[in-house]
Amino acid sequence: MFLRASKKNKSEVSLYDPIGTDKEGNEITLMDVLGTGPEAISEMVENFFEERRLLEKVKKLNKRERKVLELRYGLFGSLKRTQREIARYLGISRSYVSRIEKRAIKKLLKELSEG
Repeated sequence: MFLRASKKNKSEVSLYDPIGTDKEGNEITLMDVLGTGPEAISEMVENFFEERRLLEKVKKLNKRERKVLELRYGLFGSLKRTQREIARYLGISRSYVSRIEKRAIKKLLKELSEG
């Protein structure tokens, strides 16, 4: 209930912000309510934002590179496929799929290391 009321006032919520008190009067934080260790929560949040950052970079690739990565790694809700399956689907050779994949990953690594 406290979260809903305070949501109007601020856009960010810390896992360590007090959200109420227990029966003994001790403060309860969001971390306490989630019931998972702080490391696991922090890691999940970090992974979420890293994934979003990566997907934004993938959207900037050219159409063919983006399609190969989407199909290869199951991005944007697609199924993971082998290079051979992608080659058949796109009507190109498996080795060309491999080259496109490597080039796209190299671009992503460069983009991620710069920003």
